Amino acid sequence: MNQQQLEKVKSAPGFIAALDQSGGSTPKALKLYGVDESAYSNDEEMYAVIHEMRSRIITSPSFNGDRILGAILFENTMDREIEGQETAHYLWNVKNVVPFLKVDKGLADEADGVQLMKPMPDLDALCARAVAKGVFGTKMRSVIKLGNAAGVKAIVDQQFEVGRQILGHGLVPIIEPEIDIHSPAKAQAELLLKPGIIDQLDALPDGQAVMLKLTLPDAADFYTELVEHPNVLRVVALSGGYSRDEANDRLSQNHGVIASFSRALTEGLSAQQTAAEFDAALDASIGSIFAASST
Repeated sequence: MNQQQLEKVKSAPGFIAALDQSGGSTPKALKLYGVDESAYSNDEEMYAVIHEMRSRIITSPSFNGDRILGAILFENTMDREIEGQETAHYLWNVKNVVPFLKVDKGLADEADGVQLMKPMPDLDALCARAVAKGVFGTKMRSVIKLGNAAGVKAIVDQQFEVGRQILGHGLVPIIEPEIDIHSPAKAQAELLLKPGIIDQLDALPDGQAVMLKLTLPDAADFYTELVEHPNVLRVVALSGGYSRDEANDRLSQNHGVIASFSRALTEGLSAQQTAAEFDAALDASIGSIFAASST
């Protein structure tokens, strides 16, 4: 593991850019960016278009390690290049931004009020490839819809089981048990989730650390015990469908938690913007998210 990257992720100011929209969410991300589905006719063309969008973001002068700690990549993005360098190498060598990789294969059907992750039979091979490409950590998402104790336990157990597998490769896993912001039982789900996570953190061997990516809670500073836990490198928050303004407002009330926004980061960016317009919009977005992450 790269010690410089570890120190940056652990203690530097900034936030994590989530640039990991996958097959299912890419058309929506492109539409918000002003690219209609008529602009591509198959997955390969779609991934080429989204890579252009991500490359434009990453190569922008406003996107650098001064305010951005890390960036989460989709596997297809990891396998491509930016300005002649593999994406993960470009991020670190040129931008001083730590590369992460989304490793989950999407969500299983809902059961017990949650959606677990689909099986990942190729995870060991993917982790080995990520290490070879200079990736620091991983991210995997599952979703809690209701305040069901059995469902929440299943989510946490699965996340940490896979997390231990990822730690075995020398990568730092971002554990992401998202709570749907539209859940009628959001507060109840939060009350079930926190102690479950603490139990799993307490069971980790000394010296092993994970990151947590959580939905912004209803109560300010609700996750302080997780922020302060010795086996947690960093707690990051997802925007989860909140507008950037609301996500920033909620984030600023949770001290020690930093952003890992996807849609809220790219809000207001458009394929039709000139380079100057695009850079100015991205700079304003990064500035506001950085400020909210610095509380």
